[in-house]
Amino acid sequence: MRELRIRVLAGVFVVAGVLSWAGARLWNSIGTLPSVPLAAPIVLALIAVVLMATALSLRARLKAQRERRPEAKGVDPLMAARAVVFGQASALVAALVSGMYGGTGVFLLESLDIPARRDQAIYAGFSVLAGIAVIAAALFLERVCKLPEDEDHNHTGAEPAA
Repeated sequence: MRELRIRVLAGVFVVAGVLSWAGARLWNSIGTLPSVPLAAPIVLALIAVVLMATALSLRARLKAQRERRPEAKGVDPLMAARAVVFGQASALVAALVSGMYGGTGVFLLESLDIPARRDQAIYAGFSVLAGIAVIAAALFLERVCKLPEDEDHNHTGAEPAA
């Protein structure tokens, strides 16, 4: 399984942000801009909490397993792989959604004097922060579930001449 790349997530965030900003400008010139839902940062924060709880649970179970504690509950490799896939998918979606709300929020910064637009900008900002929390939790989960590298895997077997 391939690791998440921060550059890919940042690229998705930036592209979604630019497209969302341009779309918000266009939509506002044609009609009324759709609102940023209050539920957006709440849902993203809940996903971040679920990912972090999963990561902490797996980390504790793996640590107990490594220390060979008698009460240690094993970790099913398939369950760990599913958790990592869920984390990676969540991080990609969070980067996309955060970019969209970030672009919309940047557009809304032009009209903070209107109370409704100011509230929308605040919701968009919190959505971006919650999306970053999802990405951080997903990266932590991926790090927890990463297998230790085999030291012989990096060597070709030929020793350098002295």
